[in-house]
Amino acid sequence: MTRRDVVSIGSAAALYGLAPSTVRWWESQGLLDPPAREGGKRVYGGTELRRLGLAYLCCVVGRMPLEQAAVVTSGKATRDAWQDAIDVQLAQVERQLRQLEAARAYLRHCLGCTDDDIAGSCPQLDAELAAHTPRGRAPAGDIVAAARAVRGPARDERATAGAARDERLCPGCHASVPRPARGRPRVHCSAACRQRAYRARRAAPAPR
Repeated sequence: MTRRDVVSIGSAAALYGLAPSTVRWWESQGLLDPPAREGGKRVYGGTELRRLGLAYLCCVVGRMPLEQAAVVTSGKATRDAWQDAIDVQLAQVERQLRQLEAARAYLRHCLGCTDDDIAGSCPQLDAELAAHTPRGRAPAGDIVAAARAVRGPARDERATAGAARDERLCPGCHASVPRPARGRPRVHCSAACRQRAYRARRAAPAPR
């Protein structure tokens, strides 16, 4: 390849709005093969740039975990293997879409309420609580009596609630960010989201 056929890692990363460190990280995680070098520096040709774009589509657009994305992007897996990886992520996306659709439907329903104080005066709220929250497992009737009748969540439900508390949402893409067993909690789900947040902070005007 001639110099006209390749670009530096900085240009390759900039093509997709990434930081060079993200490209190196993806290489270390097996999403990309280490590229050729000229003068000790990474250089990227057309195939490498397309593979980097595929990694962007999987990790940033498709929100795939790195290990799963590597099956698709590395070029080393069989067609059946990378299609299976996509099927797994597609099922996850479908679940998230159903949850979001339910959230949108209920929020739109709330907009139709004509009461100033939903909790204090909406005649439909008790039915909504019974239909859409764990309150529906308690005896029907007075909500205070229902609360007295409930001893609290079962052990497995408490464990589920604890796991939910241990997760946060990435501020960049809103994917789940599990809390690590040790060390400081992560803020972003991936290096790509962390770099985008960094660039956004750098681009923001300084406070007066």
